[in-house]
Amino acid sequence: MQSAAQAAKEDPQVPHTLDATAVRTWCSLALDALGRDREEIDAINVYPVADGDTGTNLYLTVESAAQAVEAVFDAHATGTSVPDLPDTVRAMAHGALIGARGNSGTILAQLLRGMAEVLGEARDKTADGGVSGAGGAVEGGGDHLARALRRAAQLAREAVAHPVEGTILTVASAAADAAARATDDGAGGAGHDGAAYCGDGAAVHAAYDGARVALDATPGQLAVLGRAGVVDAGGRGLLAVLAALVEAVTGDAPSLVAPGTRPHELPAVVDSRAADDSPVGPAFEVIYLLETDEAGVARLRRRLDALGDSLVVVGGDGLWNVHVHVDDAGAAVEAGVEAGRPYRIRITHFGAAAGHRRERAQRAVVAVVPGEGLAGLCAEAGATTVLARPGEPPASGELVDAIRRAHAHEVVILPNDAELRHTAAAAAEQARAEGIRVALIPTRAAVQGIAALAVHEPDRRFDEDVVAMTSAAGATRYAELAVAERQSWTTAGICQAGDLLGLIDGDVAVIGAELASTAEAVLNRMLSAGGELVTLVLGEDVPDALAERLERHVRDGHLAVDTVVYRGGRQSVPLLIGVE
Repeated sequence: MQSAAQAAKEDPQVPHTLDATAVRTWCSLALDALGRDREEIDAINVYPVADGDTGTNLYLTVESAAQAVEAVFDAHATGTSVPDLPDTVRAMAHGALIGARGNSGTILAQLLRGMAEVLGEARDKTADGGVSGAGGAVEGGGDHLARALRRAAQLAREAVAHPVEGTILTVASAAADAAARATDDGAGGAGHDGAAYCGDGAAVHAAYDGARVALDATPGQLAVLGRAGVVDAGGRGLLAVLAALVEAVTGDAPSLVAPGTRPHELPAVVDSRAADDSPVGPAFEVIYLLETDEAGVARLRRRLDALGDSLVVVGGDGLWNVHVHVDDAGAAVEAGVEAGRPYRIRITHFGAAAGHRRERAQRAVVAVVPGEGLAGLCAEAGATTVLARPGEPPASGELVDAIRRAHAHEVVILPNDAELRHTAAAAAEQARAEGIRVALIPTRAAVQGIAALAVHEPDRRFDEDVVAMTSAAGATRYAELAVAERQSWTTAGICQAGDLLGLIDGDVAVIGAELASTAEAVLNRMLSAGGELVTLVLGEDVPDALAERLERHVRDGHLAVDTVVYRGGRQSVPLLIGVE
């Protein structure tokens, strides 16, 4: 089947439209372009945080979008037809939404959603008698594509709490304005090889040219860019995506550098002093998917806007991607819990020099945690966290992604679950193949991970740190209280459905009918062998009164033992206990 790009190369004088096959080609070309330019874009990333990951985040966002488009085409592989344009662009937008990374990646996802809204409407119009091209494309002289770019720019601005000029938003608006002018003129336009284009070809060429001019102007709009002598990294990534769109529709691959303009490349190292006049920003980046309604999102925006900055909330129809920079990562996650159901939570610590270019750290810790509360706690202790959702343990790919986000030469992994040991080992092997030194500490419970993290000292030798953390984890006995789902034989006798089970080191030791008394019985057994510190991690629905009762119980029976209490948030069991 001939693509739009191939047809355009053969006869650039005829109108060409953005059909489903062209969208597929666009995703592939954009992914290739961002793969080539990723390091360059990372290098010029100085705003909003100079953490050197904009190119990587855009690449991962487009990768998710491309995978979603391929899935739609795979579903049609056994037939003779191809997907239509609306289904394809909606798949692309949804893939970008669920895979969006970082500030620019989240905005790009919303740009694609805006395009999908307009191009999706085209199907309804053609169903009512409009003219439809191959692959579901709608003939419209480029007008529908110009409107799609306009809607994309509009939605992206609405998604950002405090839009700033000189960023990807400025570049997107300029692209939309230029495409609108080209279609209003109706005269078509010339490609970069001198060929004349009309229809969508003219619109995409105009959009690209407008974006390129706007990108070159960004250092004059945003002081931090001017001081560093670079263009906006997010805008530079968007230009690569638009260049791929031009090639997918017309077959003309535009140069990212026009004659007479300065290149968008940068020397190998950006002078970190360029950002010295910028205020130091929040310490954490928090990203999660959220299931909620419009009212819930409105409440969430207000809450997160008061907590931090760089707030971007994108999506719709009940599913949203939330991105914010904050100092209190736990509060940002709790705001999501109050608004709806957050999942795929990622918390990244920018490091002590937040607001400056982040160099690769010498050492980092990656911890799997069972609840949002512990995710915030571990992140504040400097760990990169992976949330283990009830019934949905993380895959090795999620752990590898967390290791990469930790951005360190040496990484310690705390799986905090005996069932994840092999998954964590596979992730460690992959990371080692990428040149990262990795140690896996076989923690079997979150309380063991907390104990290990408490003695972590990144300034001592790697082997010494791993030994100390392993020793602390091994010296921590762990227990959990769970609810029996059915009648069963256990090491403590027969339990009935609904009974409280007290599991110590993985084995059922106590069967009870009530949470507090069962927890006290478990504590008595654990402390009979001695202990210095009791750690209690309460589930989302467990009242504070239980923690107070258990603290009194420990104090009354063991004067020398201290107790600490944490809120775990939504986790699979109501109570976790650790005794060191």
